[in-house]
Amino acid sequence: MQTGHELFVHGLNDILDGEHQLVEALEENANDSSRADLKKAFEQHRKETQGQIKRLQQCLELLGEPSDQSECHGIRGLVAEKKAFMEEQPTDDLLDVFNVGAAIKVETYEICEYESLVDLAREMKHSKVAQLLSQNLKEEKATLKKMEGFSDRVKPNEMMSQEQQQKSSPAGRTARRKRAA
Repeated sequence: MQTGHELFVHGLNDILDGEHQLVEALEENANDSSRADLKKAFEQHRKETQGQIKRLQQCLELLGEPSDQSECHGIRGLVAEKKAFMEEQPTDDLLDVFNVGAAIKVETYEICEYESLVDLAREMKHSKVAQLLSQNLKEEKATLKKMEGFSDRVKPNEMMSQEQQQKSSPAGRTARRKRAA
C-alpha cells in the first residue's frame, strides 16, 4: 500500500465486510431479544445496515474500484465475543444487557471508521462518496444514541446474589477487614 487512495479503498472494503458480518449478527440479536422493543430496534438496524452495504458498494463503483475480500477483524472480534458469551448460558435478561452493550461497542467502532473514511473522501475531493459515507455515519450515530437509551433501561433482573450483596455491604467489608487483620 503506497497511497492514501489505496488506504481509503482498503477502509471501504474493510467496513463493507464488517457491515456484512453485522447483518447476520443483528438478525441473531433480534432473535435473542426477550424484549419486543429491543427486537424491533435490532431488526430496524439490520435493514439500515443492508442499505449501508449498498451505499458502500456505490462508493466503490464511483471510484472504479472492485470490492475485494477484506476481512474486518474488529467486527469479527466483537462477533466472537458474543459467541463466547453464549457459552456461559446467560439468562434472557443478561443476554439483552450484553447485546445492548455489544451494540454500543459496534456502533462506536463503526462511527470511528466512517468518520475517518469521510475525512479521506473529502480530502481527495470525492464529494459524492463523502455524501454516501456521511449518510451511513448519520445512521450509525442515531443507532448509538438509541442503544445508549436502551442501556439506561435494560438492566439485569438480579444484580447480585445474596453472598455478593453481603460481601459488598458495609458490615461484610468490616468483617473481612477484621479477618484480614
